[in-house]
Amino acid sequence: MMKNKVDVAIIGGGIIGLYTAYELHKRGVDNIAIYEKNYLGSGSTFRCGTGIRQQFGDEANIRMMKRAVEKWTGLGEEINFPKFKMAQTGYLFLLYDEDEMSRFKKNVELQNSLGVPSRIISPEEAQEIVPTLDTSEVIGASWNPTDGKANPFLAVHGLARYLRENGVEINEYTEVRDVIVKGGAVDGIKTSRGEVKAEIVLNAANAWAKIINEKLGVNFPIEPYKHQGIVSEPFKKGEIKPMVISFRHGGAYLTQKANGGIIGGIALKYGPTWDLTPTYDFLREVAKNFTRIIPALKYITIIRQWAGYYAETPDHNAVIGKVKEIDGYYISAGFSGHGFMLAPAAAEGMADLITKGSTSLPLDFYDPYRFERGELREQAVQMG
Repeated sequence: MMKNKVDVAIIGGGIIGLYTAYELHKRGVDNIAIYEKNYLGSGSTFRCGTGIRQQFGDEANIRMMKRAVEKWTGLGEEINFPKFKMAQTGYLFLLYDEDEMSRFKKNVELQNSLGVPSRIISPEEAQEIVPTLDTSEVIGASWNPTDGKANPFLAVHGLARYLRENGVEINEYTEVRDVIVKGGAVDGIKTSRGEVKAEIVLNAANAWAKIINEKLGVNFPIEPYKHQGIVSEPFKKGEIKPMVISFRHGGAYLTQKANGGIIGGIALKYGPTWDLTPTYDFLREVAKNFTRIIPALKYITIIRQWAGYYAETPDHNAVIGKVKEIDGYYISAGFSGHGFMLAPAAAEGMADLITKGSTSLPLDFYDPYRFERGELREQAVQMG
């Protein structure tokens, strides 16, 4: 039986909604409910490339991701779910020309100043990390061994289990159709299973966030773009431990899953669109570019291809904060492909904002109103 009154209603049962519920529960908020129109993780979370990196080019994202990595590495123990572990297998950005090298040297300098141990390495060092790389045209690489990857299915399952055991209501197959507003403040939500009273509503629906916003007369520029991914049959296990990224090769990113299969994609996108039909163009470009980075991959078979949404903003950075037009309404969406990796820090900052009104994390960078002021941020790198 679904509750008819809650303190906090969270729209969206992906990693952002679940992790934020977890952080709110830690702060003593007991009457929380999550509403997911399909099954948990069915939006962008279960379609992501698994990567978690601190190698960004701006201070805010580096600080957020440094905190996110700290939290990802401890999550399994915190929620008593030892199956979940972040594998700190590193991120390796391959560099092919002096412009790339110059840009990444500046990024590494900024990352180091904020406590992230990235460094520029030689082609020979890159090949020691990934022996099957073709480094014939590589002039260097940006490497951080504390970046890595994690299993989104285990993250969602572990968090959901913990939340249910601690009294957080999770409603799957329950679509939120509108937010009820009275006197300029949140009064509840309308769902496919009835109305629920709520003092606070968090819109964590990512690609679908704009649909709810538009009904409320709120306009933040979040659009759904189709990105795709692949998984292959097992390759030599342990050969590609880090996430390998190459801008030269179609914005390619790839790594290995625990069973040795290759998971990854390229930067090809379609949209705005709600169509998630996989395309042959993507498959062809993946095959062409992956085999230029690691020639031995030409001998393995791709066993699955899928599509998912990047909920993109004009500067490819998320929209996180309080919606000033409606008291009690918050948004954490538009992550532009970085929602899984950013989730722990975004959730911590949002939970602080809801319970205390402020946070020490740099959420101002993701201010929902920056677009109407014409204050776009540096564009975040959209891959892996």
